[in-house]
Amino acid sequence: MYYAGYMSNRKEAVFAMMGVTSIGAIWTAALPLLGSEAILSRFKQVDLKVLVTVDRFLQDGEEIDMLSKVKEIAEGLPSLEKVIIVASKSNSYLKDISSIRNSCFLNEFLKMGYEKDGSVPEIQFEQVSFSHPVAISYTSGTTGIPKAIMHGCGILMAVANAYYINFDGDRDTNWFSASPAGWASWTINSTLFFLGQTLVLFEGSPYYVSPTNMWDIIQKHKISHIFYPASVIDEFQKRGYVPTEKHDISSLRLVLAGGSVVKPASYDFMKKILRDTLFASSYGCTEVMGIVLAAEMSLPLYKSEINAPCLGTTIEVVDPDGNRIIGEIEKLSSESPYLGFSRNVE
Repeated sequence: MYYAGYMSNRKEAVFAMMGVTSIGAIWTAALPLLGSEAILSRFKQVDLKVLVTVDRFLQDGEEIDMLSKVKEIAEGLPSLEKVIIVASKSNSYLKDISSIRNSCFLNEFLKMGYEKDGSVPEIQFEQVSFSHPVAISYTSGTTGIPKAIMHGCGILMAVANAYYINFDGDRDTNWFSASPAGWASWTINSTLFFLGQTLVLFEGSPYYVSPTNMWDIIQKHKISHIFYPASVIDEFQKRGYVPTEKHDISSLRLVLAGGSVVKPASYDFMKKILRDTLFASSYGCTEVMGIVLAAEMSLPLYKSEINAPCLGTTIEVVDPDGNRIIGEIEKLSSESPYLGFSRNVE
């Protein structure tokens, strides 16, 4: 069975994913800023049974209504048996959801899980094979309908490879995540719970609230590792959002950037404001649901370079005819923010 998430970066999405995988079912998700047509182009490719969503969320100070889009999505998915709506605020329960087919609020749905004595049973994970399907991700759709990519339980190995070995993670590692469900990075980050690491979720844009908000969060939650899209680093630099002398961010060990090309100026900016923190870029992709070229923390790192492939990973760049390219300057490009090599010699 297929279950989907369509919501902002909230804990309920992570809990839903864990519940789905625990029964051996398949989880998928799409970004909350996408419209109903874009969502249907993705979810129509699977026989979706349950959709978990939220009534609204804030993005850069703007309130994004989800219910009108969810209504259209429910009507366009005949296989959908239940729409579970997370109430973002206490007064969300006053909203009329009767027009959304097969819908209910999360609190009502959870009542079905109580035992007769009022207790909640412990979560138990079904034992499945290494290749058992566990999650579906989608390409961005720039070359046609978004392509659904199935991932087996082996994605845990891909994540453990980089996040434990290359990034020197352990059970005291605290990751900061601003990626909502639908990004490959969300699925990667959510699997960190299975490795015993901690994930601090942030809903919205990390640079919107105040100039020091990000550094306040790092200090409060003792963040040790961060993954940012390269565009976020650009925004911090443009806005001059830097830590103050009062901030204790000594816990921060690694800031990783990716999703698009990391500009040379970003390295200079991060070195200036975080002299004791490693800043590096990385390269991963939707197809493998993990990191391919990593920042290996035991090796020297140089500006605008990625210093190592992940353990056991072979990297080749090929031209459109499949021939290997060696000794030429190439440009890394993508169909999705994480995907692909192309031959564009400059």
